Amino acid sequence: MRKHLRALGLALLGSLACQPLLASDYVGVPQVSEFIAGMTRDHGFASEQLTALFAQAERKQAILDAISRPAERVKPWSEYRPIFITEARIDKGVAFWQQHAETLARAEQSYGVPAQVIVAIIGVETFYGGNTGSWRVLDALSTLCFDYPPRSPFFCQQLKEFLLLAREEQVDPLTLKGSYAGAMGLPQFMPSSFRAYAVDFDGDGHINIWTNPVDAIGSVASYFKHHGWAQGEPVVSRADVRGQQFDKGLTVGLDPQLNVGQLRTLGWSSHDALRDDLLVSAFRFEGEAGPEYWLGLPNFFVITRYNRSNMYSMAVYQLSEALRANREKAQ
Repeated sequence: MRKHLRALGLALLGSLACQPLLASDYVGVPQVSEFIAGMTRDHGFASEQLTALFAQAERKQAILDAISRPAERVKPWSEYRPIFITEARIDKGVAFWQQHAETLARAEQSYGVPAQVIVAIIGVETFYGGNTGSWRVLDALSTLCFDYPPRSPFFCQQLKEFLLLAREEQVDPLTLKGSYAGAMGLPQFMPSSFRAYAVDFDGDGHINIWTNPVDAIGSVASYFKHHGWAQGEPVVSRADVRGQQFDKGLTVGLDPQLNVGQLRTLGWSSHDALRDDLLVSAFRFEGEAGPEYWLGLPNFFVITRYNRSNMYSMAVYQLSEALRANREKAQ
């Protein structure tokens, strides 16, 4: 499969310029011509090849509709958690862990990231590879780069990164699929994350996060390591609050702002022994049994670098703990 994809990539680069231009959404569009000129000037692409490639790219109105859709009501934790912490996702995750136990152990040893966290990320993102996206990445990123002005700079950068990774990995950019926003493979990496953090974990000379769980596992571990994961350190600590000042300790956004000692003066107390000078985030979830108060430790902040959401990060953490507990029980 990998050799076939590489052959396709080389054949594409050699033959695109020879193909007649199609009646494409992106033929003759000034913004596309400017993009091609930049890729030719800055990255050494042949303009004829890129022109032929974009002649096959398609503008997808469904993607524009999806990304422009008004944001859904933010779910409380009591509704968000059951989406990801399910018996099916736990059982499937334990099976995935068992199937790839050797690779996960090697990733944990190489990068210091626990196997259960790696499995949980893949479980939350794509249900262990069961739902990696069906859009051609070229179509998704072209549509969002050239036809979605609110975030055009970001998606045009991702389109550049995508073309670079396709050339580097010698794969046909028309064959790679992902989410409507261009996230790819089992771990749903954006192209810039792929180029920065994805690794050839099976040593075959090619990085394949689409159909190769070994590379996907190593790439998730690499991502976490590069973002500061501290081996053996906890992720969160449950907290109690008292008095009239504790609301002042709640973190605005995601970045930690106060340390444990400062939070203690505002009425926060951790269930665990934490250093007073440890910088943490402090947040409240509306759980099924009422408000829950938590302190996000440095490793929790690392998870938020994968997806900028406290609830996402907590779902990953709690799924990882359920996976670990259930795997131990099954052994």
